[in-house]
Amino acid sequence: MLGSGLSNQSGAAVGALAFPVIGPVGVVAVRQWVAACVLVVGVRPRVWGFSAYQWRPVLGLAVVFATMNLSLYAAIDRVGLGLAVTLEFLGPLGVALAGARRRVDLGCALAVLAAVAVLTRPQPSSDYLGVGLALLAAVCWACYILLNREVGRRVPGAQGSAAAAAVSGLLYLPVGVVVLWHHPPTAGALGAALVAGVLSSAVPFVADLLALRSVPSHHFGVWMSVNPVFAALVGWVVLGERITGAAWVAVGVIVGANAVVAAGSGGGERGEGG
Repeated sequence: MLGSGLSNQSGAAVGALAFPVIGPVGVVAVRQWVAACVLVVGVRPRVWGFSAYQWRPVLGLAVVFATMNLSLYAAIDRVGLGLAVTLEFLGPLGVALAGARRRVDLGCALAVLAAVAVLTRPQPSSDYLGVGLALLAAVCWACYILLNREVGRRVPGAQGSAAAAAVSGLLYLPVGVVVLWHHPPTAGALGAALVAGVLSSAVPFVADLLALRSVPSHHFGVWMSVNPVFAALVGWVVLGERITGAAWVAVGVIVGANAVVAAGSGGGERGEGG
């Protein structure tokens, strides 16, 4: 579980190194293609047998998947990895809180609101578009979780997720080709984008499958909380990002709130954000 989170955030940081050459759109396009190849080859979905009833949530999941990654990487480009992933993390936390009934969960929700206020408080250097993109990624992650549940009910195994990844990769094919044509990638930039695809898609997918075979889902949800911390640390080491003491406290509050809610609900969800 730790390896999955560290790989995911390391991949995002490595992908950010290619932003000056091919931009967030180019990096996301390559990442989507890698994810599609890995899932299609690994799962081999029988898409020709899908009914319209099965295709509807799969197509919705593909659109959400594509939008989530683009908004997240665009946010990383503007506000940094740590803040972008922390704000994106509000998506699964919001889904968990929506189904919560305990008083402690209400307290967690209030604490998260205060933490978000600290992270997004107006400053001369505030990038509100970047914050908005990270919050859009959070909404997409929440939709991703809900759609994944529906896809899981309608399509057997991981075929639905693999089909959604394939459609998402196809959606990025014309966009990615145009971006890479106008911004020819260097070997280093292309390598960074490919590494991002492997570390943020292939490795977490395999690691999560292995972990969930022996770890209860609510424990998995608690361990997901390390992602914002890993994002801040990796952003500091790889990208040279600096986070204030108040921001570290806010990140800790959001991480702790997720751990409390996930541990108490007995259920956790995994999405492809970051």
